Amino acid sequence: MKLKLDIRPDLVAMMRAEIAAGERAVSAAMREAGAALELAWRGQIVGAGLGPRLANSIRSEVFPKAGASLNAAAVVWSKAPVIVGAHDAGALIRWKNGSCRGVTLEDRPGPCNRADLPAGAAGQAAKAARSGARR
Repeated sequence: MKLKLDIRPDLVAMMRAEIAAGERAVSAAMREAGAALELAWRGQIVGAGLGPRLANSIRSEVFPKAGASLNAAAVVWSKAPVIVGAHDAGALIRWKNGSCRGVTLEDRPGPCNRADLPAGAAGQAAKAARSGARR
């Protein structure tokens, strides 16, 4: 007695098709997530009043660049990380001529004039911003 087993449709072809569909779905999801994060970050920068030029420094890229992959990834970064980070952390800001020191609005003691600043106020605000101590 002979037993013959024939599976139709072809199981291997079905699995290949499912893997290809999964690769396309993961790659499309990464493209969409990267673009959404980039747009949201740009919106936060513009909403904070830092301007569209700084917002346009936000970039995103999806890997692999061509084709689809189950291991697709999206990277979102800023081409001006020092500026974006300084506004986020509340770092001390010095003007070009050095005559005025600006600090974040929460830590600002008063008008931005060296004569009006209490002694050591700018330095204390900078130390607090560096140490992460906020009011």
